[in-house]
Amino acid sequence: MEAAMGDTMLGTSSLQALLLVVVSFIIYLAVRLRSRRRRTMTSTTMLEPQHSCAAAATVACSLAASAAAPLPPGPVPWPVVGNVPEMMLNKPAFRWIHRMMKEMGTDIACVRLGAVHVVAITCPRIAREVLRKQDANFVSRPLTFASKTFSGGYRNAVLSPFGDQWKKMRRVLTSEITCPSRHKWLHDKRADEADNLTRYVYHLATAGSTSSIIDVRRVARHYCGNVIRRLSFNRRYFGEPRPDGGPGPLEVQLMDAVFTSVSLLFSFCISDYLPWLLGFDLDGHEKAVKEANATVNRLHDTVIDERWRQWKSGERQQEPEDFLDVLITLKDGSGNPLLTIEEVKAELQDITLAAADNPSNAVEWALAEMVNQPETMKKAVEEIDRVVGLDRLVQESDIPQLNYVKACIREAFRLHPVAPFNVPHVALADTTIAGYRVPKGSHVLLSRIGLGRNSTVWAEPLRFRPERHMAAAEDGATANNVALTENDLRFISFSTGRRGCVAATLGTAMSVMLFGRLLQGFTWSKPAGVAAIDLSESTHDTFLAKPLVLHAHPRLPVHLYPTPSATMT
Repeated sequence: MEAAMGDTMLGTSSLQALLLVVVSFIIYLAVRLRSRRRRTMTSTTMLEPQHSCAAAATVACSLAASAAAPLPPGPVPWPVVGNVPEMMLNKPAFRWIHRMMKEMGTDIACVRLGAVHVVAITCPRIAREVLRKQDANFVSRPLTFASKTFSGGYRNAVLSPFGDQWKKMRRVLTSEITCPSRHKWLHDKRADEADNLTRYVYHLATAGSTSSIIDVRRVARHYCGNVIRRLSFNRRYFGEPRPDGGPGPLEVQLMDAVFTSVSLLFSFCISDYLPWLLGFDLDGHEKAVKEANATVNRLHDTVIDERWRQWKSGERQQEPEDFLDVLITLKDGSGNPLLTIEEVKAELQDITLAAADNPSNAVEWALAEMVNQPETMKKAVEEIDRVVGLDRLVQESDIPQLNYVKACIREAFRLHPVAPFNVPHVALADTTIAGYRVPKGSHVLLSRIGLGRNSTVWAEPLRFRPERHMAAAEDGATANNVALTENDLRFISFSTGRRGCVAATLGTAMSVMLFGRLLQGFTWSKPAGVAAIDLSESTHDTFLAKPLVLHAHPRLPVHLYPTPSATMT
């Protein structure tokens, strides 16, 4: 989960917007009348000279500060509601913001939603100012209905605002879950899921008399789901296992709920900016959040509750075998349990939401682009054949040498980001960015779209060209050392800074193994009658408008395709 900005508004949004404008004027007039009455009453009492001078000095200083640093450019807000009416009339909001910034010719803009200043940034230099020079000031997160719900009341690491709880859960993640020793410890589970992926696609490709049509999106998303379930719960299935290694009904329900959850996080919900509308659910956001969260909890909690009982009763005493065991058995300095069961549940949901979308989206887009560019596909496959050969399968140990394959994934991260914006950063204090005033409490959004497609940074920014990542870089990286991370914020693959992604190593392994196994194991081609894959982007998010479906034909000796492994239930 890097952050998705979806469109959950109902068809009645135009009427709601007009209603809000009317309500805002009523409130605005009431406030003005009340203020005028107070000023009238105050004017009957003469201030002492020293008090009058002090008041004048305060006002003068305030005006001087405002004049010195104006807000970033943006639309003029309405009283009380700000630009909420425009946002509701121009769905999805992320496309409205980017369109407005393009029309204004600015790399930084401010939109006021309710009382919140939302600052969007599309320039790497300004982005580095936020996450390098002023990282400590932008270390917090917004308080929203979705983030509170999905984090169990702000108990996890990714969604919690700055404070002791965030520090505690961040330490747990970095020292116990995503540390190098834990990554190595769980290698075999990831390898099992890579084998299961190859076996499942082979089954789909050979199920009929000719090559079958493969839903690449379904395959990619469920591979990611399988990996996270194995690492978290040491199981592939919540329900009955399938002999072909594919998802069952419960696994489909879970992944649907996970991707719905990700789309609802920071999706410009009206009540997040106008709290007095919370509970009315004018846009259907609250209901959708509750339903998705209930599905994830229903499936996760069955496993977590039973495992918690086993550890607390002494029935389970073996060495930890997954993230769940690790979290339950952590102790504080006094030897007491470090985490409550609510914190364990929140953190495992955190991990699930954060890991599913980015690798699967990048691989789907990369494969779609490369089917339309046979020469690019040929280069990637030739690299795999040269590095790995045709007598074994791609392994994680091959990743350092698969530089063109990684360049293809980097290019997908750049051109086709998983979300329009990064997860919002909240200003802890008033500050200045790029010469503009950013008030305390502002939500700062780094645009994944704007950074990755910035024409001043990237030549031919809308063209898929992996070779651009193979050239020598300013930091000394060369074609012999291509990484999926991007520290200069020319695009965002895995977020950086104090609130950055702590699982970039896992994300890299998942992305490259998913892509590498699909490229090595199968020859991919367009369905009959399709001249080219439609690369249209969805209107309401940044995924492909239509799930990618392709023919897959096995290209390796039959004995290399794994046989059914022991069921993971």
